[in-house]
Amino acid sequence: MVELRPVDGSDVFLWKYLPSIPAAALFLVLFAIVTAFHCYRIIKARTWFCTAFAIGGIFQVVGYGVRIYCHYHTEQIASYAVQSSFIILAPVFYAASIYMVLRRLIRSINGDRFSVVPIRWLTWIFVAGDVIALSIQGNAVGLTFKASTQKIGEWIITAGLIVQVLIFGFFIYVCSIFHVRMNRDLNENPRSGPHLTIPWRAGLKMLYACSALIMVRSVFRVIEYVMGVDAYLLANEWPWYVFDAVLMFATQVIFVVWFPDQFKVQEVGLKSEGESEDGHMLVEGAGSNRAFGNC
Repeated sequence: MVELRPVDGSDVFLWKYLPSIPAAALFLVLFAIVTAFHCYRIIKARTWFCTAFAIGGIFQVVGYGVRIYCHYHTEQIASYAVQSSFIILAPVFYAASIYMVLRRLIRSINGDRFSVVPIRWLTWIFVAGDVIALSIQGNAVGLTFKASTQKIGEWIITAGLIVQVLIFGFFIYVCSIFHVRMNRDLNENPRSGPHLTIPWRAGLKMLYACSALIMVRSVFRVIEYVMGVDAYLLANEWPWYVFDAVLMFATQVIFVVWFPDQFKVQEVGLKSEGESEDGHMLVEGAGSNRAFGNC
C-alpha cells in the first residue's frame, strides 16, 4: 500500500498528503495539448517572441509528470524539488511573452506616444523584473527542502512572488493608461490607419485576462507561503489545483486562442519610414484577423 514516507534517514515529511495521480495526469494531458498547439502556432506564424510562453507550458507538463512519480516516492527530495520548482516557475515564463506582446501591439498601431513607459524600454523593464522574480524564487526553492532553512526559503519565495505581483500590477496600469489614451485620441481625432484593421482592443483584453489570472495565482501563492507549511493551504491538495493548475491552464488557453500573431516585427537593413528605435519595422502578420476572430 502506498503511504507517505519521510525523507530517508530523518523524520521530515516533504508531503502533507499523497499527490493525486488522476489530478496530476489530467493536467499533464491538458497542458501537453495546449502547449503542443501553442508550439504549432509559434512555428506556423514565426512568432518567436512567444517561445517563453511555450517553455512555461513545457515546465507544467514536466512538473505534473514528476508529480505522478512523487505519488510513489514521497521520500525523495529530488523529485519533490523538480515538480515544485517547475510548476512554481512556469508563470514567470508566461509573463515574459505577455510583456513582449504589449510593445508589439503598441507599435503595430503607431501608438508609441500614448505609452506611459518609453517604448524602447517597455519590454526591457518588465522582462528585467521578471528575471528578478525568477531568480529570487528559483534560488529559494532549494532552501525549502531542508528543515533548517525551510522557513527562510518560504519567505524568500514569498518575496519573489510579491515582486511578481507588483510587476503585474504595474503592467496592467501601463496597459490601462495606453488603452484610455488611445481610445480618447481616436474619439477626438478620427482617422484612418492600422488601428482600423488590427484588433488591438481584443489584444489588450487578452493581456488583461492573462495578467489577472497570473496575479490571482501569485496572490494565492503568497498567502499559501505566509500561512506556513503546516497551514491548510499547503496541507491540502485541492487549493493547488483550483488556484494554480486551473488558472494557469486557462491562461494558456486564452493566449493560444487569441494568439498575438498580428504583432510581428520584420528586420530591416536600412533606416526607413516606420522603423522602430531598435532597428525593426512592425508589420501586420498574415491572417491577423483570423487570430482574433470576431473579438
